[in-house]
Amino acid sequence: MLDEDFARIRAHRNNIHRYRSLLKTRLSDLERQFIERRLSEESSALEVLTSKTFPMGFTLPPQSSPATAGAVS
Repeated sequence: MLDEDFARIRAHRNNIHRYRSLLKTRLSDLERQFIERRLSEESSALEVLTSKTFPMGFTLPPQSSPATAGAVS
């Protein structure tokens, strides 16, 4: 069961990565809306699955933008 959950988590993360990459390309408004909706659905599904698989409450740090990626606090 845990292996299946890990596989699903990996699939959701891969999809999220792919959708984020697609959003960096040239898209029509309709394409962009579709991908943003799918990204939101995948993110929600990942959140539900990880909270079920890891009930202790692990959180991911916010995604840094390229402008702040090299900044030192």
